[in-house]
Amino acid sequence: MGIETEYGIAVPGRPNINSMLASSQVVNAYANSALAGRQDRARWDYDEEQPLRDARGYDMSRAEADPSQLTDEDMGMANLILTNGARLYVDHAHPEYSTPEVTNPLDAMLWDKAGEHIMAEAARLAAQAPGGQPLQLYKNNTDNKGASYGCHENYLMDRQTPFIDIVSGMTPFFISRQIITGSGRVGVGQDGSESGFQLTQRADFFEVEVGLETTIKRPIINTRDEPHADPELYRRLHVIVGDANLSQTATYLKMGITSLTLSALEAGQLDASLMPHNPVAELHAVSRDSALTHRITTRDGRKLTALEMQWEFHEAATKHVAQQLGSDTDWQTQDVLDRWADVLDRLKRDPMSLASELDWVAKRALLDGYRKRDAADWDSPRLQLVDLQYSDIRPDKGLAYKLEERGRLQTLVSPEQIRAAVVEPPTDTRAWFRGKCIQQFGESVAAASWDSVIFDIPGRNALQRVPTLDPLRGTQQNIGDLMARADSAAGLVDELKGG
Repeated sequence: MGIETEYGIAVPGRPNINSMLASSQVVNAYANSALAGRQDRARWDYDEEQPLRDARGYDMSRAEADPSQLTDEDMGMANLILTNGARLYVDHAHPEYSTPEVTNPLDAMLWDKAGEHIMAEAARLAAQAPGGQPLQLYKNNTDNKGASYGCHENYLMDRQTPFIDIVSGMTPFFISRQIITGSGRVGVGQDGSESGFQLTQRADFFEVEVGLETTIKRPIINTRDEPHADPELYRRLHVIVGDANLSQTATYLKMGITSLTLSALEAGQLDASLMPHNPVAELHAVSRDSALTHRITTRDGRKLTALEMQWEFHEAATKHVAQQLGSDTDWQTQDVLDRWADVLDRLKRDPMSLASELDWVAKRALLDGYRKRDAADWDSPRLQLVDLQYSDIRPDKGLAYKLEERGRLQTLVSPEQIRAAVVEPPTDTRAWFRGKCIQQFGESVAAASWDSVIFDIPGRNALQRVPTLDPLRGTQQNIGDLMARADSAAGLVDELKGG
């Protein structure tokens, strides 16, 4: 699994700044300083990418695709492969950080937090560069002027799972999980002009149930069929319907409960009758219901709250884990199940008791304090500024970081672990090989992608491509000794060919 996050970007006092240029300055500043020239040559390898392949069995033509969908084209924008196995690049008008592949929700959260630190440092370096200007980055999902930018989750799935089952099983899950994963928003509607508070920042921007697009006609279930792995074995569920979270607990639960629900789906444990009668309308309604009383009408006529629907998914995941693992359940799986149940129970009794764990509740608590003190309505500009400042990734300015500092927002990993994840890759996926190649042989890496590393070795007639289609090969355990004894890229490639 992994997370891709586009960051909001602004230059104070310059509302009409070219955001693509500003985003490039951020990424290039990190390359020039923090990476110390280690990645001067390596480019992102687009050759194997297929963003227009649809899980419903066809390829969209390039002529009918929106330009934002053509993510397999090198637009000449800044694009880095980092030593921790992640990707840092410019995605149209935003700097974007994609975590390395990981095998569990705690690692997904850890390398996502590392991305916040990388982005904050990149913005600081860009401001200090000759001709630089102060740049502010926000880990949020809307500018409240009608634009939205994504935080996308990715989960590797069994190719044998019928896509229609994914649609019927996961649509109600994504609609109802907003009560846990939302980051909170002041304003209703795409431009935020309607007064009010809602659970999520993304819901108002979704218009269809199923589709390939990610920036227009956004679908609850995205059909991009680009597994970045062996396509005979896997599909990648590209989830675009979630918020960017600052709370460590919220990110951990988001990835944990979704991966467990997908596992239950693959095992045939999900109830297809939970599918809502009108999914898009229900997605909007749940987000706008901070009292958690709205009832979702299912296609079989039942009326369930999002809480009740989440309990159904928790029950299915619990049953699946018991059948598959029994007494061998690992601690993290059990921890996710336990926290999931605890959160649902407390959301029913007193949602505000979760102010130290869930972003939307933490933000609501802050906003309610200002509303009480200043007698402010929801359309107050002051509340919109508080909303924005919550997502500011400057450690001394961001309100989420201030809450963490004061012990009012729960943490699950230490600052030392996050600092290590900024430079080191996870050890148990192919990201370890990719990151270590950049660390040890960066001057010889011509290009890389999720499923290959390409070397340019002096004296060789052609580039040397090392495929990495299996996400669980290239780990520290299976090639750590080889990487330790390799004294050059040529030696590494020769050993890989020989073995």
